[in-house]
Amino acid sequence: MSLLHFSDILEKAGLDPAKVKLIRHSLGDKDFSKCYYSEPQMVWEYTRIQKPGFSKGYDYWCVFVSGERTTARLFACYKVNGSVSATPDLEPAGFPLEGRFEGKYDYFDLEPVDNLKEYEHRLVIEWGGAALSWHQKGTTEKNVLAIDSPVKKPFIGYDKVVLTYAELKEVVENKVIYELWQAALSAVNAVYLIVDTKSGQQYVGSAYGKDGLLGRWRIYVDSLHGHNKLMKEVICAHPDRYKFFQFSILQILPKTLTDDEVIHTESLWKEKLQSIRFGMNDN
Repeated sequence: MSLLHFSDILEKAGLDPAKVKLIRHSLGDKDFSKCYYSEPQMVWEYTRIQKPGFSKGYDYWCVFVSGERTTARLFACYKVNGSVSATPDLEPAGFPLEGRFEGKYDYFDLEPVDNLKEYEHRLVIEWGGAALSWHQKGTTEKNVLAIDSPVKKPFIGYDKVVLTYAELKEVVENKVIYELWQAALSAVNAVYLIVDTKSGQQYVGSAYGKDGLLGRWRIYVDSLHGHNKLMKEVICAHPDRYKFFQFSILQILPKTLTDDEVIHTESLWKEKLQSIRFGMNDN
């Protein structure tokens, strides 16, 4: 008999197990696997598409990914803020599955919450023999098998950095797991690119100063728009649009450059990409 159940952790995190739905996605499912190995955001998108009434009686979803046999590892916890019909106009860019946005399903507004943040990707439970019951009540006793130590993510290199807003938020806020990322991003000045993947509009910006690129990108996590005029207008018109912003690096610059030299390089990139004429730069 386990001394600790997942429902105990829910209560300690301030969540009522009776209001939490548990979801276990299986890597043996071809559709889920296609999303899982596409990019982290697609797990969130995949989870949002469910039958109407799926969340009736539940305020939160705890999402797990299958492990060995009937185990499951915590992926994320979401607050459910309602749903709308999953129509073609709502299909996210790059979604790898067909037929999900034809009005047969609902598209749930899932807001990531931090109640279980410290356990994400670390906590393993025994789902039980009824593994085919892929969604269950939070009150169901699930034995906690392990809580792994945090594993530091290696930095992949400046030229390979392509992040969604959700991924950037994780990099900026998780000091333990992304220690190497934070050290690398704070060590350089840079010219960066933000793409609104819904409209295709681009924004070119530059980062300089004490905390380099990390410091500048942290402002986007905190404010959503980085205090950029046209980006503010986009988010004002479409409040959830920031979730579809993609962040990447155009050019790394040494910390020895003056602010004016960095800004000059930024201006060259704006000209190359025509981000003032066609994008979200206003000057």
